[in-house]
Amino acid sequence: MSRRVVRQSKFRHVFGQAAKADQSYEDIRVSKVTWDSSFCAVNPKFLAIIVEAGGGGAFIVLPLAKTGRVDKNYPLVTGHTAPVLDIDWCPHNDNVIASASDDTTVMVWQVPDYTPVRNITEPIITLEGHSKRVGILSWHPTARNVLLSAGGDNVIIIWNVGTGEVLLSLDDMHPDVIHSVCWNSNGSLLATTCKDKTLRIIDPRKGQVVAERFAAHEGMRPMRAVFTRQGHIFTTGFTRMSQRELGLWDPGDSSIRYFEITDEPPFVHYLNTFSSKEPQRGMGFMPKRGLDVSKCEIARFYKLHERKCEPIIMTVPRKSDLFQDDLYPDTPGPEPALEADEWLSGQDAEPVLISLRDGYVPPKHRELRVTKRNILDVRPPSGPRRSQSASDAPLSQHTLETLLDEIKALREQVQAQEQRITALENMLCELVDGTD
Repeated sequence: MSRRVVRQSKFRHVFGQAAKADQSYEDIRVSKVTWDSSFCAVNPKFLAIIVEAGGGGAFIVLPLAKTGRVDKNYPLVTGHTAPVLDIDWCPHNDNVIASASDDTTVMVWQVPDYTPVRNITEPIITLEGHSKRVGILSWHPTARNVLLSAGGDNVIIIWNVGTGEVLLSLDDMHPDVIHSVCWNSNGSLLATTCKDKTLRIIDPRKGQVVAERFAAHEGMRPMRAVFTRQGHIFTTGFTRMSQRELGLWDPGDSSIRYFEITDEPPFVHYLNTFSSKEPQRGMGFMPKRGLDVSKCEIARFYKLHERKCEPIIMTVPRKSDLFQDDLYPDTPGPEPALEADEWLSGQDAEPVLISLRDGYVPPKHRELRVTKRNILDVRPPSGPRRSQSASDAPLSQHTLETLLDEIKALREQVQAQEQRITALENMLCELVDGTD
């Protein structure tokens, strides 16, 4: 009589548990727009949710600790003229979030640590380059201020948010709507899925498809793809009979199912299922650095219902109160490994890792500074020379330096005014809190 051998796994006893009612976020009018999006993004400081809004698009940003019923007049982040379709927190600054909209623009926002008294309406920068709706956003995992957007025009644009410039535009890679885009761990490659049912691996700096597989999943419903830490591609899709299907590739509903990916066959191992009565509208996923290591929490989802957000906590039970090294290897921290120009020039770097042994404390508010490129160009124009009168002669170096000094002085004045406004808002918040 054969004896079944149970596979050893540190995640074998993982289980999911919904947070208590007072730890959920109630009375949130989650967006009902028809789009395949998570509608939710979370980091160790904030929870952001795309919401219903009249006259444009909006999302709400809540401190993680602000659980319970959300006031109907709670300030929103507004500015888009059409529904917001995707949001994504910057991995290197917990106070910076990007939003994509049906209005064809991408906006980047600075969120203060304090609760604002009115809607946030002015983005740090607006990125314009798509000709149709923008439905996918993804920050580069290791390079500072590099943001990817994908639109209904079947184009992927990679931006330098720090300057507002387009670094790369991949406009001839996809013949149809792009369903998902994911960076690999060091940001040198992209995995994309498309309505044409093709899984593509793209080197964005070379502008080349380095590998592709047609009909990775044969069903007609959208599939998604992500890179594993080991560099494989993990996909979710459907069979021809609309049954859910998983795939693990070498690049050369109302239930949450969780799996472990290992180096031994069959590589993808089913662990368990967390089930609830209500299906999810969307889902946010907390970065590893935001988990509670004292409770052996290995994952935390933020499940969107029609009018609330419910945290779902995944835990591996352990008897010891000591730090569990096997559950918490060093994980990507908030510091970038590269600057945007370094990445564009061809450099690659693995994420800067941090230890979670002593827990993670989010850094204080850090401002994202945007410096657009100098529009004054002293280079001579291309083409044949022509005679010049005194009125159209090029500006002298002295005149250029004077103009630049004036611009610098004006920027300093504007910055001083912004700091004064922030100080006044803080005073107002204190007065409002004092009257409650």
